[in-house]
Amino acid sequence: MSTPVPARHTEPFRTHARAIAARDAQDLMSWPFFSLAKSRRVIPIDFRLGDVSIRVEATAEHGMATIWDADILIWAASQIVDARDNGLRTSRFILARPYEILSFIGRADTGLNYTRLKAALDRLQSTTVVTSIRQPSEKRRHRFSWIAEWKERLDGGGRSLGIELVLADWFYAGVVDDALILTIDREYFALKGGLERWLYRLVRKHAGRQPWGWSFEVAHLHLKSGSLAPLRRFRFELRAIVRRQPLPGYRLNLLDDSHGCQRLIFRPDTSDPVERRTGGAR
Repeated sequence: MSTPVPARHTEPFRTHARAIAARDAQDLMSWPFFSLAKSRRVIPIDFRLGDVSIRVEATAEHGMATIWDADILIWAASQIVDARDNGLRTSRFILARPYEILSFIGRADTGLNYTRLKAALDRLQSTTVVTSIRQPSEKRRHRFSWIAEWKERLDGGGRSLGIELVLADWFYAGVVDDALILTIDREYFALKGGLERWLYRLVRKHAGRQPWGWSFEVAHLHLKSGSLAPLRRFRFELRAIVRRQPLPGYRLNLLDDSHGCQRLIFRPDTSDPVERRTGGAR
């Protein structure tokens, strides 16, 4: 049996700055992999539901990767899928310029955002995930960090030549599988709150363009979010989001079902030109 070639020993995949569709990995849209808070989180996420188990651990130095840090993974997935669809070779080993990443995720190319980008890369590298998702055996678990390694490339004068990074093989395998990728609305990057960002990804994954939408019991949503907020606070934040209706292409509503449980209902907003523009394409 041949030995897999480490990503760093393969030809690097060079990204580009042209306008492309934003694509997200469905596994990351469905399960609690990221902190939803902007403040540093070191308390692990320990989630179990049926045969799915996820444990996310952070270091005290960097804290847990956040849902804003995950924008870098959305950028990487989008680049890989676009290149592959255009007949280009891709790799877990990526070379990119910071302004390409910042521009794609809707952030200005400033010194402050560049510093924040490097901090996000540190969190993605130092956060450890152990999961049963996409493992052939119930007892098998895959352990990884979102980014196996990264570094800034400098010229002789200390000027940046870009960033090189190596994605986790678990993440890369999900990206190159068509069935595990969805197109998302570019307005997602403008969402400010961690919970509303997480809700958009969950809604996009489950509701899609189905006219009847989808629903979740609020207590179940609280469990799936991995949030440290108490259920009462979680309900309060949900009500605020329902009042504002910030999710592009979707309408939300809170209803009590026949069993007295509160459910979040979400349906595609077909009157919204943003939703029609994305078209629910994979």
